[in-house]
Amino acid sequence: MKLKERISWLMGTVQKSLFPHLDECLPVPLTEREKHLVKILELIRIEKYVPHTASRQWLGRPIKEREAIARAFVAKAVLKYQHTSSLRNELRSAPNLRVICGFARRRDVPSESTFSRAFAEYARAGLGVAVHDALIKEHLSTELLGHVSRDSTAIVGREKPAKKVKTVKIPKKKGRPAKGEVRQPAEPKRLDVQRSQSAEDAIDLLPRVCDRGVKKNAKGYTETWNGFKLHLDVNDCGLPLSAVLTSASVHDSQVAIPLMKLTSGKVTYCYDLMDAAYDAAQIWDQSRELNHVPIIDRNPRGQEVIPMAPHEAVRYNERTASERCNSRLKEEFGARNVMVRGADKVMMHLMFGVLALFADQLLKVTGC
Repeated sequence: MKLKERISWLMGTVQKSLFPHLDECLPVPLTEREKHLVKILELIRIEKYVPHTASRQWLGRPIKEREAIARAFVAKAVLKYQHTSSLRNELRSAPNLRVICGFARRRDVPSESTFSRAFAEYARAGLGVAVHDALIKEHLSTELLGHVSRDSTAIVGREKPAKKVKTVKIPKKKGRPAKGEVRQPAEPKRLDVQRSQSAEDAIDLLPRVCDRGVKKNAKGYTETWNGFKLHLDVNDCGLPLSAVLTSASVHDSQVAIPLMKLTSGKVTYCYDLMDAAYDAAQIWDQSRELNHVPIIDRNPRGQEVIPMAPHEAVRYNERTASERCNSRLKEEFGARNVMVRGADKVMMHLMFGVLALFADQLLKVTGC
């Protein structure tokens, strides 16, 4: 079954079966906004992937329902609630939202501290990445995709940047080695090492602490921020395919090869589109080794650059899909308002937004 037919069938089932049932159970009919939220939650089905090991306990107060809390966090991203307290207050005052998320009664809505503990459990378990991978496998693994655009976006953190450890570099001796002298070989570059590593191993070696990032904006002015970087692979329809969180100081090129391998293991696609920050011989070679066609803007490095061929320039314009995806993630799905600390929790917060964005964009693409 094709993607559009599959999504249309699923949304048709929701329209015919779920909406009438909810209207019977609720005191007020569903609004269009609430119907859209129901579609996104039914498309993601995050409750299927919530770990249940933490709910098995013998002593103490019973742990609250984690599945409903996970649905509530997705609703938080969709409905643009900045704080968990705002989400909780809305759940207690809005019967429709409460039932949609899975809380039968007002008193069933847990405390804010319970929400925080559940969020920490999801972060440790990597819930967001697991659900996202499952969505990709279900809806896109059998599709042939055209372009994958690769880019990063600044994520402002709410913690102090980690202190940098100064390393003392031993100056290299110039000239040829003396007779019998043995010199230490130069350390291999990260990009060279990544080519022989798996995507997971390469990502594990990337720094993820909060630190200071510097970049030039579109107008050429230098911007700085404390926090992280979110690196995304996006297809030509604006669907996020892979996400990696690193420290703000990590250069974009250091994440290209792991992202390329990660996305290639999920979907089949033809073109890698990247800006001049990714112009490195190892990245070009890795893309070709994966049977992709790399289209990367050349970094002049003080020299004259041969312009792209006309057909490459037209395809390169598709790279704006990644910029639009980053913009939507920040403006519509909470990536601009990170209120948690620690890389795992920041990634979990961002992944709730990525999941909501994926479902919302999938509904738009398929016309549902």
